Amino acid sequence: MSSPLSQRKIGPFSVTSIGLGCMNLSHAYGKPPTDAEGTKLLYEAFDRGINFFDTAALYGLGHNETLMGGDFLKTHRNHIVLASKGGVGPADGKRVIDSRPASIRRDCEGSLKRLKTDVIDLYYLHRWDKKVPIEDAVGTLSDLVKEGKVQKIGLSEVSGPTIRKAHAVHPLSAVQTEYSLWTRNPEIAVLPTCRELDIAFIAFSPLGRGYFNTSPIDITKFVEKDIRRGMPRFHPENFSRNLVFFEALQEIAQQQGCTMAQLGLAWLLQLGQDIIPIPGTTRIDHLQEDIDADQIQLRPEVLEKINYVLSSVPIYGNRYNEVSQAEVDTEQY
Repeated sequence: MSSPLSQRKIGPFSVTSIGLGCMNLSHAYGKPPTDAEGTKLLYEAFDRGINFFDTAALYGLGHNETLMGGDFLKTHRNHIVLASKGGVGPADGKRVIDSRPASIRRDCEGSLKRLKTDVIDLYYLHRWDKKVPIEDAVGTLSDLVKEGKVQKIGLSEVSGPTIRKAHAVHPLSAVQTEYSLWTRNPEIAVLPTCRELDIAFIAFSPLGRGYFNTSPIDITKFVEKDIRRGMPRFHPENFSRNLVFFEALQEIAQQQGCTMAQLGLAWLLQLGQDIIPIPGTTRIDHLQEDIDADQIQLRPEVLEKINYVLSSVPIYGNRYNEVSQAEVDTEQY
């Protein structure tokens, strides 16, 4: 049995160094598992030491919260830190970003109902609707805290200046942004700003949406609704060129004696105690692989080789297409 996961802080909460991103239990990367399979994975994550679970109203258009709000939360609600998100929802069959106060409140009420809980520990604005001043959106989140429906608040995919504006209205406990060996945009401004303001940084998609696998994923097998089909980095002309980066890191992982996924997670964990990656998976063997990364200490020579690859091997293709990129506020290279 592996050693207990180490602990990190999100505001007043003590959480495991690695959390569980629950999105792909409901949608995003191919056919999701059945509810029974998804529930089993949630239980396994808890039984193997994870106490930080991240969901959202958007995931499966409410399905993910409903899944979590079943037997799993009924059994373990008082033993986990529960994070969810609002501000993005379906309208006329389309995904719509809406940060208006009434919409944020509606989303939160819906999440509480689906999760079957009285309070959400950490509630994020999933995306900032740039038509609404961030101060107004955060003001609504602050009201939800005062009403006891939310304990702490956070933001997702926002820039350094936006973090500062929001934090001045109500203290942020966490900021969530994609961060991995091949997506390092947070280093421009978000991570330094979070550190200055003592805000925990939650790294989503820390394994490159499946890129950091034992072998290169087969992009020709993506199902029609796989969201990676619309991401330039996974387009054939870019993905084939990105194999150079993959192979370079694969060699380093072999030298360290770990898997590619563990290399990526261990690298993030060693960047600072304020970083908490939340990989997602539908497989219990991958879940354990991720958990075991907590015990891996990358050797100095390995870190030096990683840094050399990061500085010398380019990544081809943006992480989002133009439409999705316009929806985020995070600085980009």
